[in-house]
Amino acid sequence: MRYNVLTDPLIETDRGGHSLPGLMAALARGEVASFPALRPHQRPAWHMFLAQLGVLALSAADLAEIPETEDDWRAALRRLTPDFPEDAPWHLVVEDAGTPAFLQPPDPGGVKWSRVETPDLLDMVITSRNHDLKREIAHQATPQDWIFALVSLQTMEGFGGAGNYGIARMNGGSSSRAMIALAPAAQGGRVVDPSAWWRRDVTRLLAGRQGNGGAALLWCLPWPEKQALSLDRLDPLFIEVCRRVRLIEAPQGLAAIRATSKAARIEAKEARGVTGDPWAPVHLGETKTLTLGERNWSYDLLESLLYGGDWEMPVLAKAAPEEVTDPMLLIAEAFARGNSKTDGFKSRVIPVPKAAVRQMFTTRAVDLARGQVALISDVDKALRNGLALIAAEGDRDKLGRAQYARSQPARAMLQRVADAAFFPALWAKLEASGKAGIVAAQLDFARHLSRAARAEFLRAAPGIPCTGIMRPRAEVRGRQALEAGLARIFREMGEREAEHV
Repeated sequence: MRYNVLTDPLIETDRGGHSLPGLMAALARGEVASFPALRPHQRPAWHMFLAQLGVLALSAADLAEIPETEDDWRAALRRLTPDFPEDAPWHLVVEDAGTPAFLQPPDPGGVKWSRVETPDLLDMVITSRNHDLKREIAHQATPQDWIFALVSLQTMEGFGGAGNYGIARMNGGSSSRAMIALAPAAQGGRVVDPSAWWRRDVTRLLAGRQGNGGAALLWCLPWPEKQALSLDRLDPLFIEVCRRVRLIEAPQGLAAIRATSKAARIEAKEARGVTGDPWAPVHLGETKTLTLGERNWSYDLLESLLYGGDWEMPVLAKAAPEEVTDPMLLIAEAFARGNSKTDGFKSRVIPVPKAAVRQMFTTRAVDLARGQVALISDVDKALRNGLALIAAEGDRDKLGRAQYARSQPARAMLQRVADAAFFPALWAKLEASGKAGIVAAQLDFARHLSRAARAEFLRAAPGIPCTGIMRPRAEVRGRQALEAGLARIFREMGEREAEHV
């Protein structure tokens, strides 16, 4: 056996190499600020894996506090695998194929294996039109690269064709394991502090544990063909493996072999992703976890999740009472996955000032967020009407679907402006004292959107097809329609817009 993650310093951080228990001790002491070799799309899988494993280990060792020494963590982790005194489930390479290795279930025998030369080829397929990582290039890979690839594949992958089943913690093979979470901000800024984030999640999850129950490290269990594990027999924080993979020694260092299976590892189709995942939002009406699809983490999607009333936010997306005195980061990450395709890794990190942390899930926040969505819609409509009237040559009787479609590029740009400003504007209102402060913040937001709408109108108007002789009339009437729509917004607010150029 080679490469024992419990004893060998295989994981590189900004503070040097660590074994897995050494890493957890360093995280507990607040010493780790980054993982230099961790690829961006691997971050959520790595964080969730470390947090789940940490809680499972502490629970198995009956520890209520997070230890800060490597020896304590090593002992706690070994409590999870008492049937393997030689640490086989913690080694990357185990010669006996019938014995589990790290995130590698035992070979059941009788399956056909194929070779995988590099860890990036083993990892999930994450390509998209604007996020394209070339694969099978990591020929100088280290054991650490294989560790990250295994965690990413086994805990995040979806359906990949016949015999390649996805994880249980998502709503179907073409879905996503979405993460919505709050995390402490490094030095009050925009950077995620991995040590503080890990300590926070481990502490919260450990406090919410209600005893030990069920299988936890699923790679340690036999995986006979056509046999799936029952979800109700697993620990709520189980760490799954969705694919048959084994690492082997190769001339260049390490390689992998993989095989298909005739059934998913866990029988969880009916659960629709609702497995107790503490980072996953759950739809209340349909009892399913979020599928990102081909969307981005836009303001309207996040507003719907946070304030629409149809979704239950995961426990780790909510601030504990002791966390309302410090700024936080709202993290939304997932793979945009569709039917037999992916659209890349999507990530958004939103700073949340401490005053907003305290109120971000209150009824007041819901009302203010909905008001902002309505305001954006009104400004968007004013821009749409103005540009469509140019396409209609200034004649309202000619307005139709084709004319309104001409406004779409400009409206998309307006949505980008709204997206960037949405949460800062919402936090400003939550921080405001009294009605006058909220009104002032809303007025600032409305003026910001109005300026953007006018700028997009001026940029788009010359490019909209219109008969030459009719263009002067069309542009005047289009501008009048835009201004009338914007004026109506401020009139309904009971305010007057400042002079504009």
